[in-house]
Amino acid sequence: MKIQPRTLSGFMELLPRQQMLMESIMRTLRETYALYGFTPLDTPLIEASEVLLAKGGGETEKQIYRFTKGESDLSLRFDLTVPLAKYVALHYGELAFPFRRYQIGKVYRGERAQRGRFREFYQADIDIIGDGKLDIANEAEIPAIIYQTFSRLGLRQFQIRVNNRKILNGFYEILGLTEQAGEIMRTVDKLAKIGPDKVNALLTGELGLSGEQAGEILRFIGITGANGEVLEALEGYRGRCDLFDAGLDELGTVVKYLAAFGVPEENFAVDLTIARGLDYYTGTVYETFMTNHPEIGSICSGGRYDNLAEYYTDKLLPGVGISIGLTRLFYVLNEQGMLNTEIAAAPADVLLLPMTDDLSPAIALATQLRGAGIRVQLYTEQKKFKAKMSYADKTGVPYVVFVGEDEIREGVVACKDMATGEQTKLDVARTLARIQDGLTKRRDGAVILE
Repeated sequence: MKIQPRTLSGFMELLPRQQMLMESIMRTLRETYALYGFTPLDTPLIEASEVLLAKGGGETEKQIYRFTKGESDLSLRFDLTVPLAKYVALHYGELAFPFRRYQIGKVYRGERAQRGRFREFYQADIDIIGDGKLDIANEAEIPAIIYQTFSRLGLRQFQIRVNNRKILNGFYEILGLTEQAGEIMRTVDKLAKIGPDKVNALLTGELGLSGEQAGEILRFIGITGANGEVLEALEGYRGRCDLFDAGLDELGTVVKYLAAFGVPEENFAVDLTIARGLDYYTGTVYETFMTNHPEIGSICSGGRYDNLAEYYTDKLLPGVGISIGLTRLFYVLNEQGMLNTEIAAAPADVLLLPMTDDLSPAIALATQLRGAGIRVQLYTEQKKFKAKMSYADKTGVPYVVFVGEDEIREGVVACKDMATGEQTKLDVARTLARIQDGLTKRRDGAVILE
């Protein structure tokens, strides 16, 4: 019996054109990150379970893909941050600090697969790791890089929302709620989904806060307006808690530097509801949203942490980073029809069809075009002309070049633009110039269309 081919639930497989678009997004990410002096990193998919689960437990341990091979207890990585922590601790003496790395790789989580949520998915992370200290300017540069990244991809309607955990923890210290701060932040994080009335009910019900305390919290996180106006309103709390004051100073510096980095104010906002669920964030935190698709939720998040590798080394290694859930973002963009299928998303620029028994002239032309940087597929299958053109259509190749007896005799090349249907017979140099010009125009387009 034949085995029925199938792809497991929660695992994405793309058809060739979609895969080319995904590769275009990854290429843009790599090029943008490289502009800011980040080095690429690739850590193993499989690690010793004790390494990955050093800070694990709870939900992490339930979701991890864990198995044994012989006597080895192994796991698939569930994010890119823990492997980074291991890497920096292991290679500390060989690295230059601050260590700036980016990584685009697959991670695995055995959670329930659902629409837009996957068990195997790409993350695209950037992190800056300091040795003992890390300047606040890095906390402004990270969202500036995200702004450049999304802008280069073609997104315009997005907003990076910024807050500082010291402000939040300081505020709850002022209210005498330090021990419940984590629970309160997780509750407040539901504000956009359930509204202020239900948040108030949870605060006064499940968390046992007084009506006055809940009201003060809702008034605080409800501070909105231009960034300068929010910072001015926060000044009213200054002098009541050193931690709060430190966070406010940091937030003000980040806002100032973000403007200097060239990020327009419409693309970033101080938002006091942003807390990030993970407790290891200690300073600036970020969430990025598509303003014309708020239902999608955050497409990029991260923040500052005090000690990346505390479970692997005694050295203090503070850092700041941000992560894009690339597979989910791609899924959402594709579902919304926001991927630009007109850009170069074919495996070749030219499909070269030999029309003679002797393939030498066609092979020589393919070699010449490749030498000029043109991606050429030489199609030598013995099929009818209609089938060959159908293949060109299906692969999305932008140009088809024909080499027949007439072209060889006349010293020209027949070239068809598959998008316009225009066909020319020109010498090799002019044909090459035409193809290069057309490809430049196609590549000028952004991957994402809003």
